[in-house]
Amino acid sequence: MAQQAPVSTGTGTGVTSDEVFRVETHGIDPIPEADRHGSAKDLFWLWFGSNLTFTYVINGALAVSFGLSFWQAVTVVVIGGLSFFVISAAGLSGIRTGTATLVISRAAFGILGNFPAGLLNWVVSIGYTVVNTVVGTLALEVLLADLGLGGGHTARALALAVTLAMTFAVALWGHATVQLAERWLAYVLAAGFGVLVLLLLPGTESGGGGAAGGGGFSGWTLAFVVMLAGPFSYLPMPADYTRYLPRDTSLRSITLSGALGGMVSSVALGVAGAAAATQADMTDAVAGVEGLLPGWFRPVFLLLVLGGSVTNSILTLYSSSLNLQVLGVPWSRAKAIVISVVVTALGSLGALFLTDFTESLLGFLSLLIIVFAPWGGVFLADMLLRRCRYDTDALHATGRTGAYWYRTGCHPAGMAALVTGMAFAALTCDSELWTGPLVAPLGGGDLTLLGSLVSGLTYWALARRTVPAAPVT
Repeated sequence: MAQQAPVSTGTGTGVTSDEVFRVETHGIDPIPEADRHGSAKDLFWLWFGSNLTFTYVINGALAVSFGLSFWQAVTVVVIGGLSFFVISAAGLSGIRTGTATLVISRAAFGILGNFPAGLLNWVVSIGYTVVNTVVGTLALEVLLADLGLGGGHTARALALAVTLAMTFAVALWGHATVQLAERWLAYVLAAGFGVLVLLLLPGTESGGGGAAGGGGFSGWTLAFVVMLAGPFSYLPMPADYTRYLPRDTSLRSITLSGALGGMVSSVALGVAGAAAATQADMTDAVAGVEGLLPGWFRPVFLLLVLGGSVTNSILTLYSSSLNLQVLGVPWSRAKAIVISVVVTALGSLGALFLTDFTESLLGFLSLLIIVFAPWGGVFLADMLLRRCRYDTDALHATGRTGAYWYRTGCHPAGMAALVTGMAFAALTCDSELWTGPLVAPLGGGDLTLLGSLVSGLTYWALARRTVPAAPVT
């Protein structure tokens, strides 16, 4: 049997290792059957709550700004929502192995080959947490000013402290508390965002957008990239939230519950954003939406922006702590998360008080889809070839042992497919920081996301005869 990695604090003593408002004792170590609990419906609330974020309002508005009509933008929004079926299905490997997504991806890339993507994923998760923290802080700062509680640096610092505290406390407690918080915040946010949608839809100009709703090839592809980038950024996370489910949980119910949760919230808010963009200037999305709302709803709207930022940050911050364990940080998950919180706090302080690098950070994060779309393609192709069956011991093996060490610590098929997909994505990417040489010849379209298809097909061609489905261990 392969030697086990030292990162393990689970005791196999039942659900007491994962209780609400108590620090979770498990990290990336395989969850034993005695500690498994919950049902597939928990995933609905997890993905529904975490995607009730103002980001999707902005995405819907951007689709219209790219020249699409309201109904064309809605089409893109719905297709983007359907992508959550892929994201949710990526979590099926978690129930089979009882461990995190970025541990499972060692099978596709090798123990060492998995490290670069793991590091970049941590950067992405912290980057998005910083962005969400800044957005939530600014919303809370405006609300405090509206309530007559002052302004300036003191109010902003207080708002930042409150936003960070809400996010950190839930993520620190761990899996069970994350699920509970997402469920109850979803109830409140769904009611508030439901009213927002009802207020924005009646004034929609269905023909609004570009001339005759044209948009062209470039407009359509840019809209798809914006709408799908969010769901794709979750690909390294789904198993983090399925690993506690009992092994006999229906795989179909897992896929449907998670997919419907993410789809319902993202589509509703994306449609609201598209509707708002046909009525107002959405260059500043928060101000644009505020101008369309009655005065009595303004405080509620600001709380919705804050709450949505927190629910999304909870998910990314929690996964970042597991990610650090995958990278070799020899601490428990609860201790490792302190690193992520400190970096998030420093990044947020810099964005709020020193220099406004939020726009540059967003540009950088969007550029990383060149890596994560192809990474997702390889991971999903490997999962399908193995039928979600892995050698769990080998996934956690240390040293030059185990089935997933291969010869040099890297899986040649996985690395070759990843590089191929990244090359395609880089050549066809159209972003503010980089424009690929094939963008102009292809009519100005951004085909970055197809890098996932290229890498997935390449991996299938290279590995279909050599990658067996392992017995479940």
